[in-house]
Amino acid sequence: MSGDPVTQETLKAVPETHVPGEPAEKPTKTPAEPIMSEQPIEITTNGSAIDGPAPPAPPKDEPATATDKENPAQSNPAKAEPPKPEFLAKNPALSQFFDCLPTILENAGYAEMWGVSLKDSSDPPTANVMIKFLRANDGVVKQAEVQLTKALEWRKKFDPLALAEKARFSSTKFGGLGYITTYKDPKFGEVIFTWNVYGSVKSIDQTFGDVEEFIKWRVTLMELAVKDLKINESTTVIDYDGVDPYQMIQVHDYQNVSFLRMNPTIRSATRQTIEVFSTAYPELLREKFFVNVPAIMGWMFTAMKVFLSKNTTRKFHPISNGANLAREFPAFSDDIPKTYGGKSPELKDNSARTVPLVDDTPLPALPDEQSKSEEEAGKPAASNEPKKPDETAKDEPVKEEPAKEVSAAETEAIIKETQ
Repeated sequence: MSGDPVTQETLKAVPETHVPGEPAEKPTKTPAEPIMSEQPIEITTNGSAIDGPAPPAPPKDEPATATDKENPAQSNPAKAEPPKPEFLAKNPALSQFFDCLPTILENAGYAEMWGVSLKDSSDPPTANVMIKFLRANDGVVKQAEVQLTKALEWRKKFDPLALAEKARFSSTKFGGLGYITTYKDPKFGEVIFTWNVYGSVKSIDQTFGDVEEFIKWRVTLMELAVKDLKINESTTVIDYDGVDPYQMIQVHDYQNVSFLRMNPTIRSATRQTIEVFSTAYPELLREKFFVNVPAIMGWMFTAMKVFLSKNTTRKFHPISNGANLAREFPAFSDDIPKTYGGKSPELKDNSARTVPLVDDTPLPALPDEQSKSEEEAGKPAASNEPKKPDETAKDEPVKEEPAKEVSAAETEAIIKETQ
């Protein structure tokens, strides 16, 4: 026998030679006359002959044949688009909203929302942000698109992340006005609280006079709370019609605050704050408690239902006595400050967080030092004579205006800071 192997290609090239009806002789196995198969010849679809059963299919990485090149559609059919995520498949409006996202990001020239870099529907943090904006607009895609665009444009201009990281505020103006706390609920996990203690305002003109500064302080407090919600770390998509775990509780304390008048300075600051928060922070509020409000405010909250949506008013809870607040949270009532019915230290004395403050309170001069300073400056020492009007301290409390009844619009401004 020859030492050369008998190849399949050689077998294919040799035609059938025996006469039908006569026994076929087995050829000698020589290189010149390769062994013939005893099985009948079959014809392939392209007209070539093969000996015996059809060979196995070529491996996937084998070059395409001429036929394949002539009919690429048959050899490599187009891949079907991957199915949409379930949360999009059952919510056409949300799917449509996601289709608008590339255009929204291009128009805004910005892609960050609450620490989330907006991407696509495969990213849970992005999906949760989109759900919040669509929810806030009752499922109307066009309105959600407009709001998200405005919110992104505002964040690009205002840069709230940088504020939360670097900004410092006057302790004289904002000390004791805002806090953030985190409590553990055995069933729902961490619950974030923001506290606005407006009764601690020392000077209306100082705190609310510079509206832009007040909004920056308020936004910084909100951004710190949003960071604690950890929306950017979410790994699952919230149920559009279910419970949203990425929401906070807000408490507004109006102890010693007059509700029977609306100072023009406060009105201006409130109006602009409402505009910012209703646009840039939708669906981040789970419930809002107004504590230490006079009993007379009861009728005002009833009136609010006439011109506010049910989705908003259902979150509002007026409590005339702040000490009853802890009853609303039986799972961690003891962790709430004593002032509000719990057993924990007061907000300023416990682990509550606040915006970074700078102590800019001037130290009062001692009488001897003050006299000496005035003498050195060639001025007479302080006397018992009354000071002239222009020497009156700027931080002297603002005189109360006569009490007056507020309108429904002013009432709305008092309590509607967020949607």
